[in-house]
Order: sequence, then structure tokens, then C-alpha cells
Amino acid sequence: MPTEVKNNLSGSKILLVEDEETLAVGLEYNLSEEGYRVSWAKDGREAMELIERQTFDLIILDIMLPYYDGFEIAQKIREKSAQLPILILTARKGAEDRVKGLLLGADDYLTKPFH
Repeated sequence: MPTEVKNNLSGSKILLVEDEETLAVGLEYNLSEEGYRVSWAKDGREAMELIERQTFDLIILDIMLPYYDGFEIAQKIREKSAQLPILILTARKGAEDRVKGLLLGADDYLTKPFH
């Protein structure tokens, strides 16, 4: 990443919503190494609580989660803020899911596994 871009984004606060612990730990580590401040929610309920209590610069959101799925969370976020970027990161590869996520307000949709 170019230095000027990295310096502008360093310190940005990211909420990572992911129930797959191995993936979440790896993402959290790598994002933190790049200077981002990462909060990790292991399920939809924890994500909703963090969103209510804190301000984030980006949400990285899985779809298949306990309690609330990522679609429900994206919809709730969009009811409050049209500006907060949402990246859906999921194993669900179907076109229907991709369209639904984007229509609910996600800014991008990335499928697992990724490299």
C-alpha cells in the first residue's frame, strides 16, 4: 500500500463480524499490523451491541452468523447510516445472496476463500 494512503487510513476503526475464529484471528492480526483498530464480534448479537455503543469507519460482515444474520445487520446499519462502508465477506457465493447484500446497502461483496 502506498505510504500516503496507509498514513491516511491508519487508526481507522473496523468492526469485524465473523464467527469463524481462525479466519477472524488472522484478519484481526493482519489489519492491526497495518495500523487499523479492530473490534471483533463473534455473532450477530454482539455485533449489534457494538454498533449501538461505538463508532466504526468500516464493517466487515459475514452473512451466516448466530442470532442475527449479516443481512439483518446490514439493514439495521443502513437504517442509521448511509455513509458507513460495509464489506460483506462470506462463503455464500450465489448470485441471489450477492444481489440481496448489495441491495441492503453493502458496498462490496467478497466470497471466501480469498487470497
